[in-house]
Amino acid sequence: MFDIFKRKSAEAGPTTAEDKQNWAARLKAGLAKSREKLVGALGATFSRKTLDEDTLDSLETALIGADVGMPATQHLLDGLKARWKKAGGEGDPQAMLKAALLELLTPLEKPLVVTSARPFVIMLAGVNGAGKTTSIGKLAHYFQAQGLSVLLAAGDTFRAAAREQLAAWGARNDVAVIAQDGGDPAAVMFDAIAAAKARGIDVVLADTAGRLPTQLHLMDEIRKVRRVIQKTDPTAPHETLLVLDANTGQNALAQVTAFDAALSLTGLVMTKLDGTAKGGVVAAIAKQHPVPLCFIGVGEGLDDLKPFVASEFVDALVG
Repeated sequence: MFDIFKRKSAEAGPTTAEDKQNWAARLKAGLAKSREKLVGALGATFSRKTLDEDTLDSLETALIGADVGMPATQHLLDGLKARWKKAGGEGDPQAMLKAALLELLTPLEKPLVVTSARPFVIMLAGVNGAGKTTSIGKLAHYFQAQGLSVLLAAGDTFRAAAREQLAAWGARNDVAVIAQDGGDPAAVMFDAIAAAKARGIDVVLADTAGRLPTQLHLMDEIRKVRRVIQKTDPTAPHETLLVLDANTGQNALAQVTAFDAALSLTGLVMTKLDGTAKGGVVAAIAKQHPVPLCFIGVGEGLDDLKPFVASEFVDALVG
């Protein structure tokens, strides 16, 4: 038996101009720990205004310490040296590092655009505790602010707490939640998409149970969920997003690799950047497994999940 939860919620109006203006400040505050680890370690280095071997060694240590990873670190140092040489051995090393980082991260910038497909199905995956369910609630708010109707599919049929949490987000956003007490998560997806078609819903946000890439039977199960979604619409899911906890640092890269192999990811959502000093992992992903980073999160509020903009991120990370 499927249940449909719907409750009244607080107003979910469009993003205000003031909120847009404040986002850069919120992002900078959210990335403070990562920026402190990176720029703090480079303060004396940048003040020397030179790129000798000692400076490059300090840069390398700071970048690796910020979880940029060795391949991306080497890439950034090579880019910095090339810019320094082109400038004739003069200039601002910090500005040049920012330019090299921006060049690396810009290809990750990909706005998630809801096409004409109805319903537009977005499937979300990730390990336990990454913040999938919370991200779904925030994404529901984001799409509603664009005037789109939303339905939530509670594909985590194993944990009652997950269904309850999703129902709470449904209540907060005033959207329906299709859920089942136990049973087959693929069946929940099938029923949710059928309900969305019948009601003329624009966007279906499909939650899935958290799983580790090493849990092969659960990775097989999530592939089955994807196949069932495709049976309802051969073009669906229209987006397949992996939710990453920024606190995991370099382990996030391993998750991207494994889930991309299983699901052919179209994008990433990185949460909890405000609670970590490991924001540099975005650069590691850009260098080693560049899946678009669609959204980043720096807080608990409904408006604290925003589209990734490389220039904003670099300004907040490097200063």
